[in-house]
Amino acid sequence: MNLVDIERRLREDDELQQMLEIVERLDLPDWWICAGVLRSKIWGIDQNAQSDIDIVYFDPSDISEATEKRHERQLCEWIDLPWSVKNQARMHLVSDLPPYASAQDAIAQFPETVTAIGVTRRPDFELYLPYGEMTLRIESFARHHLFKSVPRVIRFFSDV
Repeated sequence: MNLVDIERRLREDDELQQMLEIVERLDLPDWWICAGVLRSKIWGIDQNAQSDIDIVYFDPSDISEATEKRHERQLCEWIDLPWSVKNQARMHLVSDLPPYASAQDAIAQFPETVTAIGVTRRPDFELYLPYGEMTLRIESFARHHLFKSVPRVIRFFSDV
């Protein structure tokens, strides 16, 4: 599957388009639907097996986790799905990495390169795939080099 095929599959996915429309209502700065939900759609894995729908955004003016939870509750009121909303302006505090410059910068540094993928609609559909389509073709997981020394990530990859 090449980049054109990946983008077409995501653009033509009615469920994803509905998610994009709903997340767009929050009017978050620099927002993206990302990670596993997109990987699963590309690989043809049933969405019901997906644990959550990751939404990232970048807002350095409010790094409160309570704000993220408020956004999750609002999304659930609109459509009851397992939303996970994270402001990447605060996530460096969790990941023990330097601060991110944007949501795209954070996506590019996700622990698994295969989940380093995002789509948004501000206002047009945009696909962000920092490592190219090859990371999605092989249907395997590779640890991002920045996480090779983070203990909790090393434990995760050791258990896989």
